[in-house]
Amino acid sequence: MSKKRQGAPVRGSAAVWAGVAGMVLGAVACSGPDREPMADGARTYLEGVLDLMERESLLRYEADWAAVRGAAVRRAEQDRAQTTAQTYPAIREALRELGERHSTFLDPGAPHDETPEPAAELPVVDLLPDRIAHVTLPSVPDEQAGAEYVRTGRDAVARAAARGACGWVVDLRFNPGGDMFPLLAAVGAVLGDGTVGSFVTPDGKRTPWVVRNGTPAEQLPTWGPARPLPRPAPPVAVLTSDRTASAAEAAAIAFRGRPDTRSFGETTRGLTTANEAHRLPDGAMLLLAGAHEADRTGRIHRGPLTPDEQLDEERALPAATKWLSTRPACRP
Repeated sequence: MSKKRQGAPVRGSAAVWAGVAGMVLGAVACSGPDREPMADGARTYLEGVLDLMERESLLRYEADWAAVRGAAVRRAEQDRAQTTAQTYPAIREALRELGERHSTFLDPGAPHDETPEPAAELPVVDLLPDRIAHVTLPSVPDEQAGAEYVRTGRDAVARAAARGACGWVVDLRFNPGGDMFPLLAAVGAVLGDGTVGSFVTPDGKRTPWVVRNGTPAEQLPTWGPARPLPRPAPPVAVLTSDRTASAAEAAAIAFRGRPDTRSFGETTRGLTTANEAHRLPDGAMLLLAGAHEADRTGRIHRGPLTPDEQLDEERALPAATKWLSTRPACRP
């Protein structure tokens, strides 16, 4: 399971889609009052998408699939769908009926990262009074931007640590999602090693998020180890807002249960699920949420994250720095 809000792996089932490609090519538009309500190729395509949703969705055991399927088929028949493209409104109708907020359907050629704005910003670290380091983590739009993001973040963290930083503010207030793993790698030296969270499927299977040498284990061969802090296991304050979503929420979850850590700000947006990108035979993409997210204690987070101290945006950073200044590591 991948948290792609950003470069998620593209999957598809050969068994489900066997023979569909030919049907897709044969599903051409036609006109006239005597045509069938829905062409065979369009129906096969729609049924394949609905099968995929029922098999892989986070709500596979909870949804009323008869209602989901019925709504989609009625819409496609009403539209007299003759091509795969003409089933797209029916597929979106199925997603609305499903009611899962982190799944979406994208036309062929549409960008399929979650980040609303494609601009690739980089992490910034400022050293505040009382030796508090303020780390701002913007979103990572795609996998290609990850390497520079990680390198920039790590260098900035290392410079602040060399200047004597004793406590750290990890600021996720302005991060609407993207790729979660560059976020963890950029501040991996601060986060610390070990299992910091996991994806949890409806079957109870857990895929752990393991950090080794300050790097998510899967990316260690690519990004290499982070430089360790001269002051290991420092106190950390995590800032969130109602704009914090998806991958940024996963990063916030990675700090939940960490010793000497406290969160400040506003409740997050509530996209605390992992989704997979499924490429369909005609090039469309179904981003389908398939797992919840759990913190290092094993607690599964379903919906928005509520910070330890709920504060508006202006008060969050001052409250965080005040708390950090009271921690033993930051006392004079």
